[in-house]
Amino acid sequence: MNSDSKVWLNGEFIPSHQATVPLLSHGFSRGSAIFEVFGIHASSDGIFAFRMDEHLKRLMKSARLLEMEMAFTTEEIVDAVARTVKANKMGRGLIKILAYWGEEAVIQLVLESKLDLAIFAIPDSEELGLDKVEPISACLSKWRKIHPETVPVSAKSCANYLNAYLARKDANNRGFNVGLLVGTDGFLAEGSIESVFIVKNGVLKTPPLGRILSSITRQTILEAAPHIDIPASEDPILPDELFSADEIFTSHSGIKVLPVARFEDRDLQAPGPITAQLTKHMDNITNFRDDRFRNWFTPLD
Repeated sequence: MNSDSKVWLNGEFIPSHQATVPLLSHGFSRGSAIFEVFGIHASSDGIFAFRMDEHLKRLMKSARLLEMEMAFTTEEIVDAVARTVKANKMGRGLIKILAYWGEEAVIQLVLESKLDLAIFAIPDSEELGLDKVEPISACLSKWRKIHPETVPVSAKSCANYLNAYLARKDANNRGFNVGLLVGTDGFLAEGSIESVFIVKNGVLKTPPLGRILSSITRQTILEAAPHIDIPASEDPILPDELFSADEIFTSHSGIKVLPVARFEDRDLQAPGPITAQLTKHMDNITNFRDDRFRNWFTPLD
């Protein structure tokens, strides 16, 4: 974060270095926080948020699933995002929204208070590397995806990312960029922050909802693919199918289509023809070159 950046916190702007919580806060010590991250795009017509409406729907759903109470409405958050972008003179980048309990809770596990809300403007940088597509390597993680009857996996909860951290650490220890998690049902789930897609015989395929996060980028790709005549389906995927897939790619808010060049001991074409088509298609969409998808953008200035 830029030291000069301003963070919107509960209706007020504060310097980023003041955006802190007590170590004994419930959000920090219990992991009781939910969040959203979405892209900000600049054009000659102004500054726009990409699919912010869907991200805020999911934020509110996460709060309901975890029986938390938000302190701000969707309309108030939209206004706060616009103000945060303006206050930080932001161009291309990311917005991160964090809802959490900032109050201290040494023993108490269940709180009845409303969540604090913070909004961060994160400009693109060399480290962030938005849209810089370099093929990656992937492996099957030794860890399993958390079961949906233990916690709501469709909630974008900070606590759920301990599972994601272990998968990424395991992959990195073995010399891979990302680790792909298999569910306790034996089917492919997702990566740490990535949805997973495979291509076989020209058909795009990704795991169905139910045991994975309801990724907005995943949803976007499924909705966009038919517009360039790429058939797409949501079907259970066995891990063995990764070893025979023609193409594999991952997706997340920062990079919509990220080709996998190596899976375990397999080398793959990266990008393959379908992945390349989708990369170009998503690039056209996010750079305002395809008017069919203008409703995916919310103006912020």
